[in-house]
Amino acid sequence: MEKQILDFVLVPVGLLAMVIYHIWLLILIVHRPTRTVVGINAMNRRLWDTSKNGLLAVQTLRNNIMASTLLASTAIMLSSLIAVLMTNGGSNNPNAVVYGNKSELGFSIKFFSILVCFLVTFLLNVQSIRYYSHASILINVPNCKKIMASSFDDYNNDCCVTPEYVGRTVNRGSYFWSLGLRAFYFSFPLFLWIFGPIPMFLGCLVMVFLLYFLDLTFKSEEEGHCHRRKEDEEAAC
Repeated sequence: MEKQILDFVLVPVGLLAMVIYHIWLLILIVHRPTRTVVGINAMNRRLWDTSKNGLLAVQTLRNNIMASTLLASTAIMLSSLIAVLMTNGGSNNPNAVVYGNKSELGFSIKFFSILVCFLVTFLLNVQSIRYYSHASILINVPNCKKIMASSFDDYNNDCCVTPEYVGRTVNRGSYFWSLGLRAFYFSFPLFLWIFGPIPMFLGCLVMVFLLYFLDLTFKSEEEGHCHRRKEDEEAAC
């Protein structure tokens, strides 16, 4: 019973640490996007000029679709593997290395959590493929000015494709891809949970530590001073 208490304490604390970190990251992306990799990439995608080389834009979107397809295929394959382990009595694995809850119900909960995580990963990457596929078609559609300059004077301006709309579509595909990758990150601590709550808790802490250095952009002191000076000049104007 004392060993099972660790599952009720360390597992929620580890998951809470990852949730708190991602909430903090989301707030940082919204209010200070230049401090995060996600924010900088999103701003650069809005400024992406495809008029000079449309073929390069289509190839870039194709590479993104292939990356999303790879993650989606891997997620559904791992989901099938976890489902097979659950149906074939995966909870009867040797429990000598497991410290914590060793009951059949406990193993079922662990496998089910990993299965849900991989299914969410699959759905997010499918949505990413959807938006990237739309963007690959919209990227070369004439914009509103060219359409209105043609003979179709009665064309509804609300139906025009603008660069801003294409940029939002590409960003949405990238956001879903990032969320699918985050779901993959969540699967690692859940997989370590099979071996007990202590490895799972340590895995959550290590994952938060690594993501902190992967998600943030660390500017030099001079760049930070220039950024603050630019903000002060804009505020003065």
